[in-house]
This record gives sequence, structure tokens and C-alpha cells, in this order.
Amino acid sequence: MSQMLRETGLPSAPQEDAYALVMEHYRASPREQARFSDLMRLIPSGLHSALDIGARDGYMSKALAGKVDRVTALDLDKPSFTAPRVTCVQGDATALQFPDRHFDLVFCAEVLEHIPTRLLDKACAELSRVAGQYVLIGVPYKQDIRKDQTTCYHCGAVNPPWAHVNSFDERRLQALFPQLEVQKITYVETAGPDTNGLSAALMNFAGNPYGTYGQEEPCIHCGHKLTPPPPRNLAQKVATKGAVWLNRMQDVVTPRHANWVHILFRQPKR
Repeated sequence: MSQMLRETGLPSAPQEDAYALVMEHYRASPREQARFSDLMRLIPSGLHSALDIGARDGYMSKALAGKVDRVTALDLDKPSFTAPRVTCVQGDATALQFPDRHFDLVFCAEVLEHIPTRLLDKACAELSRVAGQYVLIGVPYKQDIRKDQTTCYHCGAVNPPWAHVNSFDERRLQALFPQLEVQKITYVETAGPDTNGLSAALMNFAGNPYGTYGQEEPCIHCGHKLTPPPPRNLAQKVATKGAVWLNRMQDVVTPRHANWVHILFRQPKR
């Protein structure tokens, strides 16, 4: 968290207050506002109920409550916030405790990239099952999850950035929701340069000094909190410089792509 505060330029604060400050700063950024606004524009009018998958602090749930009559905010731990027209529940996206087609809209942004790959098909089938009309998905687009990896200094394993264990494009998303029809696809912002296999290997050898160690998510392998790496030795510093140089060379010849993809799916008309 302290690293995140340094990156955003915010002062130190108690842990919970610091997290709230970081999130407020992040959501006020132009990039995040562009993503948020695009998602809100995709929500069809005239809907009465919505399920927000991975509601966390309720930022999206509260926005949804301005678009529909009733919102159910679901997370693995029951969300603790309160808001008009929002009901908070504990639940698992891979085993939703709702009847078929129970919600007019199922909203799922910044979630699928975190779900273990072995459970991804099951989760998407559940989202489709409880959606009465629409499913709105937002995920990073063609993310190179080798970039900005972290090393867990408890178990020694390498983690993808922000615990993003899945990468998506249009084809993969449509394959995950085969029973639904694509209503609209939009793209938001431009992603930074990708990396390559050799550069990623050099960064791993160097201990991944530029990884996302300020993330809230723990190590996906052992569950311990990620901590910043120790000082590098000479060989690791050389490897880091080589990795950075390779990435810069690749950036010159590699076209950029969108940072986020949003897809509005619809149930087929009966």
C-alpha cells in the first residue's frame, strides 16, 4: 500500500484510510473515468434489476442503482457498504444462488481476469444462466500478463500483475458465452507496450523489481501478502537493464491496442 501511495503522490495514512484515498485518486483519473463512462453508456434503458459481480466497496453498484430499480451487490465476502436500492450479499460467481434468468442485467467488470482459469467456464455459464436479458462484461484487452510480474518472497513463485491470471480478446470472450448474442463491443483507452519472453525471463531472474507490489491481491500460489523485492546484485541489475532495453526495442515495432474491452451480450429472443 505504501508503494501505491508513493506512486499516486498521496500522503501516508492509516491502512483503511490509505486504501480509500488510493481508490478515490485512481477512480478520478481520466483513464478510469473513460472506462467507467463507457460501461455506463452500454447499460440499456428500461431495466429493473441488476446483479453486480465482485462489488467490493460498491462503487459500480451505486452507479448501477442510478440506472435500474434494484441492484444486488455480490462478492466472496459480503460487501459492507449501504446504499439506496442496493442489497449486499455473499456469493461465489461459480455457484450463484439465484433462479434462472433472475436479473435483467448481470454486470461483471474487473472480475473475470482474476478467476482461476479452471473455473472460468463455470463462472461464465452461471452469469449467463441468471441473466434475464443482458450480460455486460469488462476486462483488460489482450493483456500481456508477463509484464509487471511480481515475485513472492515467501514461496518464491512468480505472479501475474494484479493477480490477473487470464487474458482476453473478443474471440475468447464470445467462446465463454456461447449461448448469448453480442449486442455491442467497445474499446477504451490505449494500453502500454507489451513485453516478450526473453525480457520476462530476465526480469524473473532479477526478482521482478518493477512488479505490482502495491496490489491488494496476495500471492496466487501461497496466499501471502506480496512484499517489495530486496536489493538486486550486480547480475540482477544487468539483467534488468537488458530486459528494459529489449522492451524498448519491441515497443518501436509493435502496434498498440486498446486497454479495455467491454462487451454487452444479450439472451437470444425466445
